[in-house]
Amino acid sequence: MIVSASILSADLCRLGEDISRVKAAGCEHLHFDVMDGVFVPNISYGIPVLESVRKNTDMFVDVHLMITEPARLIPAFAKAGADNITFHAEAASDVRAAVALVREHGKRCGIAIKPGTPVSEIKDVIPLADMVLVMTVEPGFGGQGFIYETLDKIREVRSIAEEKGLDLRIQVDGGINARTAPLVKEAGADVLVTGSYLFGAEDMKSAADALR
Repeated sequence: MIVSASILSADLCRLGEDISRVKAAGCEHLHFDVMDGVFVPNISYGIPVLESVRKNTDMFVDVHLMITEPARLIPAFAKAGADNITFHAEAASDVRAAVALVREHGKRCGIAIKPGTPVSEIKDVIPLADMVLVMTVEPGFGGQGFIYETLDKIREVRSIAEEKGLDLRIQVDGGINARTAPLVKEAGADVLVTGSYLFGAEDMKSAADALR
């Protein structure tokens, strides 16, 4: 079970300190949300921030692209220091080409879907990915409530992975806390993205441990 700390909930004025706290708390990944204000109704941060993060940590950096036509910027985010690049199937005109581009730059690849997107839309490309991200809230803002209907989608992705014998990670992002973590784990998720729950905790390590 991997805990991925979403720096969308960090204090960007003290980002280096917050990343040190995340590492000390035992989180395995940093989750780096990129929003363009078009695919999702919010704007976050981009390549210059990722370059700074990469210079200051050896943690695994999982970049989540919530942008239109992600292939435009996959090479730049790979160069800036991403270890994994996840893009949305809904945002890519050619999912297979986008996966190939991530691979070309030597990075692990994830394919993400929104809560309203059926798993059937990505079934044929799941074998191409290292990870599938099932959004458990509508992407764009942190601190939202968990959408329980997404549990069936997690189960469906896990069933496809087992049926095809895939070594596939299933990531969930949105509303993950000590109450919802057991539900998504039972459904088949093994990478838990957490933001407001983790950064709002008095004891970050205890909060991360509780998720496991």
